[in-house]
Amino acid sequence: MSPTPATVLFVAGAMSAGYAMAGLFFLRFWWRTRDHLFAAFAIAFGLMALNQMVAGFSRHAHAENSVAYLLRLAAFALIILAVLNKNSRRPVK
Repeated sequence: MSPTPATVLFVAGAMSAGYAMAGLFFLRFWWRTRDHLFAAFAIAFGLMALNQMVAGFSRHAHAENSVAYLLRLAAFALIILAVLNKNSRRPVK
């Protein structure tokens, strides 16, 4: 049984809202600490929310949607680069 378009749109909206909430959560921590890692996570989760919106409203299958793929790629690359940048710094004494 394949899901109906309304079900796909509902699930994509719920996931988009979840990603947006996670992004706002990290944005709050960035606002308090001004740590670039939190800012990168907030932006990455915003990109993932946008990814779900694009995928939900797309007429193509999710795997065939290159815009959604590029948004996910940018989000994960941003997270990886932020973590590597955070771990490469020397601790401040």
